[in-house]
Amino acid sequence: MRKVLLLVVLVIIGFIAYQYFDEKQKDREQLIESTGLIEKQIKNVGKLVVIEGNFAQVFSYKDSKKFYLDVLSARKKALIIVNAEVTIAYDLSKLKTEIDPKTKTVTITFIPEEEISINPNIQYYDVTQDYLNQFEAEDYNNIKKRIEKSLKTKIEKSTLKSNAKNRLISELQKIYILTNTMGWTLEYNGNEIESSDSMESLKF
Repeated sequence: MRKVLLLVVLVIIGFIAYQYFDEKQKDREQLIESTGLIEKQIKNVGKLVVIEGNFAQVFSYKDSKKFYLDVLSARKKALIIVNAEVTIAYDLSKLKTEIDPKTKTVTITFIPEEEISINPNIQYYDVTQDYLNQFEAEDYNNIKKRIEKSLKTKIEKSTLKSNAKNRLISELQKIYILTNTMGWTLEYNGNEIESSDSMESLKF
């Protein structure tokens, strides 16, 4: 009778042990699967986010040189019309993250900076120049620098940069939605991201 009871006890212990290790194995397999899914999703997010805009502007350029004790002068002038294509991009292939399966935490360690590209189409009209004061390469370089400086100011005052950042945040929110759905934690800059909306206030 004791042998039968002992056998029953051993069977029960063996069954419990099997269940325990089987659950542990399932948990490990699920953790590996979850980690792989998160890595895949982050890789899918790693694309180029681009916002495009167009700016038009009119400039006037004048220059005068005096000769012979300021008795004579030579002038040059031009009307300049600029149509510029501007793109602001975030290359999310440069996004860096760290995944810790033990704590089920995804940490964003690096968000790439914006890349601004300005492609101006410069056209000259009403060009007037005296023989002693001709347009030279230095004039065109100075005009181009002035145009680029002006365009950068206009870009800063426009909604182009904020629109690009909003697009960036919408891509990053995909990572939060996935991690939150799977019971993981998303962190950035030492802080836990507690909601999708809170990502709008991120500073980067």
